[in-house]
Amino acid sequence: MATTYLSSLQAAATITSGGGAAPRPRSRVVTCHATESSGRRSACLGLGLATAGMLRTAPGRAADTDEDPEPANNGWWLTEFPLPVPKIRNKEINNGETGTRSFIKNGIYIADIGPSFAAHAYRLRSSAFDLLALEDLLGKEASNYVNKYLRLKATFIYYDFDKLITAADADAKPPLLDLANRLFDSFERLQAAVTTKDDADIGSRYADTKLILQEVMTRMA
Repeated sequence: MATTYLSSLQAAATITSGGGAAPRPRSRVVTCHATESSGRRSACLGLGLATAGMLRTAPGRAADTDEDPEPANNGWWLTEFPLPVPKIRNKEINNGETGTRSFIKNGIYIADIGPSFAAHAYRLRSSAFDLLALEDLLGKEASNYVNKYLRLKATFIYYDFDKLITAADADAKPPLLDLANRLFDSFERLQAAVTTKDDADIGSRYADTKLILQEVMTRMA
């Protein structure tokens, strides 16, 4: 005999921030096939309560105004398309004339590894190491590949530097800002050279970038 339990959750828990309330979860209908035995009915009731619990604990948007709002999601994956573009907190790392960086590549997935300084320093160092390997491809008619790979890794470094600067102590922020801006200016000059496909100019610009990448490797060790 089919027994249907309606979990309405009309008294859903609310999260208040400045008087605001979180939206109420939708009602769910749970249908179970149970026999007349009390054990079967108890199991069905437990399933309904479990569904109610999942609805009550479903993640919502962050109420803290100090944090960026959480992208639309269903608790498992993002439901907002196109994928949201990450935001930075330290505008000083942008080009003063354009307000951005020419090498930034949108539409790529960057895993959220939290606010930890050490975690972002490790990933930043790994990206710098990967870019040091580009030297073997210079002057081998691989400009298109070099440009794509440079933009990909430089984008990771851009967002990781922002997280590093945010997590750093006040005394450590100015040196990090200086290092980031020197590296990003070098990236933009290298990208411009790669676009022209001038091997001599590419080699010169990469030599400058390589020195800063090695400095990054040392600082993030």
